[in-house]
Amino acid sequence: MIAAIQSINWEELIMTATMKGVVFPGDKKVEVRDFPVPVPGQGEVLIKMKASAICRSDMSLYYGNAGVVGSADKAGAVIPGHEPAGVVESVGDGVKNIRQGDRVAVYLALGCGECPSCKSGYIMFCPTWQCVGFDQHGGDADYIVVPEVNCMKLPDGIDFVTAAVSTDAVGTLYHAQKRLGISGCDTLVIFGLGPMGGAGILVAKALGATVIAVDMIEERLELAMELGADHVLDGREGNVVERIRQLTGGKGADAAVDCSGNTHAENQALDCIRPHGRAAFVGECRESTIKPSEQLIRKQVTLIGSWYFPIQEFAEITDFIVRKSIPVEKLVTHKFPLSEAETAFRMFDERKTEKAVFVWE
Repeated sequence: MIAAIQSINWEELIMTATMKGVVFPGDKKVEVRDFPVPVPGQGEVLIKMKASAICRSDMSLYYGNAGVVGSADKAGAVIPGHEPAGVVESVGDGVKNIRQGDRVAVYLALGCGECPSCKSGYIMFCPTWQCVGFDQHGGDADYIVVPEVNCMKLPDGIDFVTAAVSTDAVGTLYHAQKRLGISGCDTLVIFGLGPMGGAGILVAKALGATVIAVDMIEERLELAMELGADHVLDGREGNVVERIRQLTGGKGADAAVDCSGNTHAENQALDCIRPHGRAAFVGECRESTIKPSEQLIRKQVTLIGSWYFPIQEFAEITDFIVRKSIPVEKLVTHKFPLSEAETAFRMFDERKTEKAVFVWE
């Protein structure tokens, strides 16, 4: 019996094992297929998935279009999911700092590791960067393989769903507000109250800011109040900029963040802030028109674009969540098993969910 056990080729056994993974053949079709369980190579880690969040950018592959991020159109050929978290199942040769059993989240950008951007932690600025879930298989599967350097360890106070959501929405809005210098002295206006905007409310309130939240969807305005917004404004009713001035005693807001990517909201964000105010554009927008003289130059406004966060900042982000007891789980309206992927993406596309997350028991 002992001899029989010793004769098992474990590497061969792993290579013949299968897992379930999502693919998008195109035109809003979703399939859950069998894939071989990947084997970690040199410097790589195999992660057993526990949570993988759906993001609006996933819709480009869902529709069968070229990805809005990454370098290639991989619709139907790649497993999506760029917000994964799970437990390390095994490690490849050369892995030094990650061990089997570690709880980790995954940084979405894959870089060369040698350029100044990679070495600074802003891997998404690497000239040859690729994106987990767009260019290489992502987290909407039972297992994922990623380089060790993309594994971000989780503190004990962070559950897997919170970790998955924090790899993008919370992390992005934390980094944006850190760059804007948001504090308890500020009144911050957030335009667009999807998962990004909702995360922005949680971060801003934890930083002590007064938050004015703006959207045109009633359910989002209701959720914004639950998340702690001090004022919510329906963009369909009245002059939003004038109402913001009224709420700020006529001076205008100290700062604004647009999470919608809507050019009208971007202009409102610039119009509503006071002289020497600060603004960040976070929502993706391919083209927009603003009035530089009126909105920027003659108010001496600081405007930044903000996209994701440097990898080393994740420890700071998760520490912030734990210390401030931020209820990140409130951003999640739906959880699905992977077997219900078609329903999950259809409901997300129809905006019947806000943040939705695949979970593994």
